[in-house]
Amino acid sequence: MEHDQPLVRDVFPDLIAEVATLLQEEGESELAVSVRDVRLVGECGCGDDFCQSIWTEDHPPGQPFGVGHRCVPLLPSKGTLVLDVVDNRIMYIEIVDRPPMRRRSVER
Repeated sequence: MEHDQPLVRDVFPDLIAEVATLLQEEGESELAVSVRDVRLVGECGCGDDFCQSIWTEDHPPGQPFGVGHRCVPLLPSKGTLVLDVVDNRIMYIEIVDRPPMRRRSVER
């Protein structure tokens, strides 16, 4: 299956390495493995300068996640990282009050 969206680890490798480590520390081993394969579907777009959140799955804007949803708050050294997970699939990574992420250029 071909994917148009890049892997988040190719665009923001430091973020994915940190999230994977934090998930392991929280005992979320399955999510720690799966976060390495999430795709950058979109950016939050809220316009707040403190928000760098990203979508990792398609989801209708403004709609609740529904049954099977859970939040996974992590404990980074700076800012806030929270995952929205539905049926063990990472849908959204909330990234708030953190230093600007370094975007790596992804060639196609």
